[in-house]
Amino acid sequence: MPEAPQHPHPHPHPQPTPHRTVLSRTLLALSAVGLGWLSGCSAPPTAKPTARPATSQVPATPATPVIPATTASPSATQPNAVAQPAASAAAPSPAKSAARNAKDYRKDAASHLYARHSQSIYKGRLPPMLEAVGVLNVDIDRHGSVKSVQWMRAPRHVPQVMQQIERMVKAAAPYPVPQHMSQVTYTDVWLWHQSGKFQLDTLTEGQD
Repeated sequence: MPEAPQHPHPHPHPQPTPHRTVLSRTLLALSAVGLGWLSGCSAPPTAKPTARPATSQVPATPATPVIPATTASPSATQPNAVAQPAASAAAPSPAKSAARNAKDYRKDAASHLYARHSQSIYKGRLPPMLEAVGVLNVDIDRHGSVKSVQWMRAPRHVPQVMQQIERMVKAAAPYPVPQHMSQVTYTDVWLWHQSGKFQLDTLTEGQD
């Protein structure tokens, strides 16, 4: 009898080892990553929207009303030309007179006039001829102020001398305050030299 053909035994499939399994999984993961990277590179880049600069809304400026020109007054345009004088120091209180009558008060008043007009006093004895001789009454109130002046003997031939004497009398106020009289009227004689200087008869140094 013929012998039956003998078939070779198939080779058994090798069983995958754990090491080969891990390596296969790693290769598969790397392949997937590579494919993803290639797909990302091949895709066209997406254009980013360009940001527009923010524009600020500027409020409209209201129209400036036109003011008609007016003529400025001189007082508004011109600076003050005259400055206000500084406050002067308080005037010293007037001296006091202990005179009890007009004759005694005349000495205090004459000394007061000489002190106030020391530059106008004639020094020494007066010459025989004078420019003017006048007799003047002066009324003084209780505060030493001049109430009035009256000429008893007026040098009318030299009115400018009369006016100058009156100004000097009034400029010398306040006079010594009469403590024992509510007011007083004293009389003195003015001896006027041609130089514009004078002496009072009460305090005269004499006459040649």
